[in-house]
Amino acid sequence: MNVVVIGGGVVGLCAADELLQRGHRVTVVDRTGATEGCSYGNGGIVVPSHFVPLASPGMVRIGLKMMLRRDTPFGLAGLPDLATLAWMGRFLKNANKSQVEANSPILKELNLRSRTAYEALLSRLRISVGYAQRGLLMLCNTEKALEEEIALGETAGKLGLRTVPLSNEEVAKLEPELDLNVQGGVHFLDDAHLTPPAFMNALRESLEQRGVSFVCSEVKGLYRSQRRLGAVELQAGSLGADQFVLAAGAWSGELGKAIGLNLPMLSGKGYGLTVKNPPQPLNTPCIFTEARIAITPMLDGIRFVGTLELGHPKDGITQSRVEGMYKGIEQYFPAFTRERVAASPVWFGHRPCTPDGMPYIGRTRRIDNVVVATGHAMMGMSLGPITGRLVGTLVDCEPTELPIDRLSPDRYD
Repeated sequence: MNVVVIGGGVVGLCAADELLQRGHRVTVVDRTGATEGCSYGNGGIVVPSHFVPLASPGMVRIGLKMMLRRDTPFGLAGLPDLATLAWMGRFLKNANKSQVEANSPILKELNLRSRTAYEALLSRLRISVGYAQRGLLMLCNTEKALEEEIALGETAGKLGLRTVPLSNEEVAKLEPELDLNVQGGVHFLDDAHLTPPAFMNALRESLEQRGVSFVCSEVKGLYRSQRRLGAVELQAGSLGADQFVLAAGAWSGELGKAIGLNLPMLSGKGYGLTVKNPPQPLNTPCIFTEARIAITPMLDGIRFVGTLELGHPKDGITQSRVEGMYKGIEQYFPAFTRERVAASPVWFGHRPCTPDGMPYIGRTRRIDNVVVATGHAMMGMSLGPITGRLVGTLVDCEPTELPIDRLSPDRYD
């Protein structure tokens, strides 16, 4: 079949790769030409450790505490409109213990399978992107945070994940060349990491060489004819296909409205920077739990990514949020002073956030020839390969390799 993938982020490219493997003709449409965006600047961590969805009681507690300050890792991008308030209402409804317990095993399994899919994909394409499985260090600056993280590690163990609680001395032994200001941490051993720009560029180049067409254009509209999507309207004409994959990240909700889909979505704007010549080396990816900053060793330096600024996708940087990141980085890693870190350019990207913290993956009962694959929030890079595999089976109307009922794009109808 002729398949159009709307969106050239990691999910779109992984879907294109899977569809190509299955013998389909694939065109990827992206407003940047699939050469930049959230998939290029993220933390690059494959995170089985992140089995707790964004919509959780803990996140509500943290969000209420941080929301009124502009220098914290969490807040709103501006005054909320009706759509934002409706999203927040759904978020609060989903942030309960029973929903977390139902959704956590699914997120864990998706991430583990995606890690395996990464290894197979990188081996098949014979590309080097700095991939390694060294786990993830959750570093804590206070005793209270350390106690909570150890408890989370125990919950992870019940799901089959491997964790090791560490004192500050044990963390120092794991990272002997790094000055640390922490009480301790928890080492989640099942996580992996890679360098996102290297992966995205290599995957796109491979797809182009194997015949995938890339169209650099903003999608102006979607044409629906009864129960089918007929064409995608672009800036210079329209593009038809037998099947369509909606993988447009934070813009998917608005695009879906044109064909009758209800995909509540907000952008969780994140900021990041890469220190090219770090003053001290880092071997293991880590997260500052109180500051909500992820740090990853990459091929081109050490990358710091943080903040979740909720709103509609808009360009621009809230400097006070970036200043909060500088402060958090220096608090945990004293050698990474504000002056040294602030010399690196600041990146921002729009993470597609759903009200329950679960992605939208599946067919919709409203339209016969559309597969939805979006809403991965901070786990787009982590879940890209498994989502691509699921898209392939859905396009071919085959049974999926694991149940995805809770990921249905129709769950808010």
